[in-house]
Amino acid sequence: MNCVNLVGRLTAKPELRYTGSNVPYVRFTVAANRGYNSQQGQPNTDFIGCVAWRRTAENIANYLDKGSMVSVQGYIQTGSYNDKDGNRRYTTDVVADNVQFLSSRSNNTDNTNSTPEATPYDYEPSQNTVDVDNDPFADFGDNVTLDDNFLD
Repeated sequence: MNCVNLVGRLTAKPELRYTGSNVPYVRFTVAANRGYNSQQGQPNTDFIGCVAWRRTAENIANYLDKGSMVSVQGYIQTGSYNDKDGNRRYTTDVVADNVQFLSSRSNNTDNTNSTPEATPYDYEPSQNTVDVDNDPFADFGDNVTLDDNFLD
């Protein structure tokens, strides 16, 4: 199973871009500590490239900045391309399905570890929501009761 969970800080302000077919996306890097220190007592940090699409990308670009603390859930995607000199280059990215904002833009100006004033609930959700007007179960009728007793 290909699942990734990261918690860390953005290394730069995310910049919203668009594909040729006008689909929004954003590439960003998360600095995530490994949870143990080097022999010199410094934290070991990995810089992990991520990409988000559509509404998630728009929310990231609108509400996050360099130093913002985030939780990223997604999967690893690999790829390759030929650079301008004809050399084969390989890529590895985390495709972010869900990004929780653990601090707001205004809380990152001093880069301290203080408790953020804003919570992830202060922002629009990054996950897809149900379109009530197109709910396939709207005319289903009465409530449905789920009961496992019939399995016996």
